[in-house]
Amino acid sequence: MRPNTLAEAVERICAGSPRDAALAEFVDTFDLAKTSEERYASIEHEPRLTGDDRLDALVGAIAEYLAKQRRLGRVPPWTGNPARRLAMPWFTTTSPTDAMREYLTFSSPAEFASRNIFTEERPLRRARGPRPVQS
Repeated sequence: MRPNTLAEAVERICAGSPRDAALAEFVDTFDLAKTSEERYASIEHEPRLTGDDRLDALVGAIAEYLAKQRRLGRVPPWTGNPARRLAMPWFTTTSPTDAMREYLTFSSPAEFASRNIFTEERPLRRARGPRPVQS
C-alpha cells in the first residue's frame, strides 16, 4: 500500500523501506489525488526530521516542487525550515564528472538547487504504463 502523505513516506523510510521506493510511491499517490485540496493535504504536515541531512532537505524540496509544479496555490510553510537545506552541495548522480556537475548545477529546479541539491531537470517524473481495463 502506498503512503498517503509525505510524512508517512518518511516514516516508512525510517522503518527500513528503501528511500527511492517510498518516495516514488508517495509521488504516485500525490499524482493520483483527485483534487488540489487532496494533493495539498498530502504534503501539508511536516515530516519529522530524521537526522539524515540529505533526506531532510530532499523532503523539503519535494514538497515545494510538487506544490509549485501542480499549481496548488501555496507551499507548506515547513519547507522553509533551515534544517531542510544542505550546507554542502549534493549531486544526486553517482560519481558525477565535472561536466555532469556543471549540467546538474544549471538544470536542477530551483526548489532543489536552493537547498544545495543538484539533480536532473525533472526529478520526480514517473514512467506510467497503460491502465488495466476493468471489467
